[in-house]
Amino acid sequence: MKTTLNLNDQLLADAKAMATQQRTSLTRLIEEGLQLRLRAQASPVKPGRVRLPVFKGRGGLVAGVNPLSNKSLLDALDDDA
Repeated sequence: MKTTLNLNDQLLADAKAMATQQRTSLTRLIEEGLQLRLRAQASPVKPGRVRLPVFKGRGGLVAGVNPLSNKSLLDALDDDA
């Protein structure tokens, strides 16, 4: 089907350049863009409730590690390596 569109000059130039770079036609590039836009509109993302995992195990810091001291935490990391 043929139709006439009024496009911004810079947008048209950019689209032609992209079509040339991708070795496709301007028509195909426009069709793909419309398909992407229509597909995105057809399936809107519904924000849902997200359940975050919670660790319910036992444990904690190793004895002698001060959680308020970066040096103490880094030293503890070095011991494991």
